[in-house]
Amino acid sequence: MKLKDLKNAQRVKPDETELKEKVVHINRVAKVVKGGRRFSFNAIVVVGDGKGSVGVGLGKANEVNDAISKGVDDAKKNVVKVAVLKGSIPHPVIGKFGAAKVLLKPATPGTGVIAGGGVRAVLESAGVQDVLTKSIGSSNPHNVVKATMKALLNLSDARMVSLKRGMNAREVFSIEAAEPPAAVPQVESAQV
Repeated sequence: MKLKDLKNAQRVKPDETELKEKVVHINRVAKVVKGGRRFSFNAIVVVGDGKGSVGVGLGKANEVNDAISKGVDDAKKNVVKVAVLKGSIPHPVIGKFGAAKVLLKPATPGTGVIAGGGVRAVLESAGVQDVLTKSIGSSNPHNVVKATMKALLNLSDARMVSLKRGMNAREVFSIEAAEPPAAVPQVESAQV
C-alpha cells in the first residue's frame, strides 16, 4: 500500500516475535530479453499479531524465497492498528481499491470468517474471528488485499468516535433520559 493510503492510519511498532506471516499469492512474471525469457517472482504477504495489528507487503525477486522475505519486511513496515470488537468488526463497511470492492459485515459469535483468498488472510491476521464478507468486482489478489485493508482502516470504534466528538465513550452510547412524550389527545370520530 502507498504511504498516502496509510497516512490517517494509526501505525504501530509490533513485537516482532508475535507477528505471524501468511503468503497470499505468488506470481511468476517474465521479461523477454535477447536470449529468451527471464523469470522473476512477486509475493503478496500479510503479517499480523491476531490482536488488531495487521500489515500488507509486496516483495519482488528472482527467487521465490527472496520475494517472500522481501514481502515480509515490507509488511512489517506497514503494520497498522484496526478496530476489532469482541472478535468481529464494529459495523458494516465497504473498501475499494482499483476495480476491487470488498464488503465486510459483523457477525454473531461462532459464525467464523466467511471469506476467501486475500480477504481471509488479512482478517485472520488482524484477529477477526466472526465476519461475513463479499468480494465484488476484480478478483486480482493485489487489489482485493488492498481493498480489505482500506475497509479495515475505515472502521471506527466507540473510542475513536468519542475522541472525534470530544466526549467520553459512555456519553456516545448513553440514551439521555428525556421526558416521556406528552399524551396524544384522542380525537373522537364524528358520527354521521
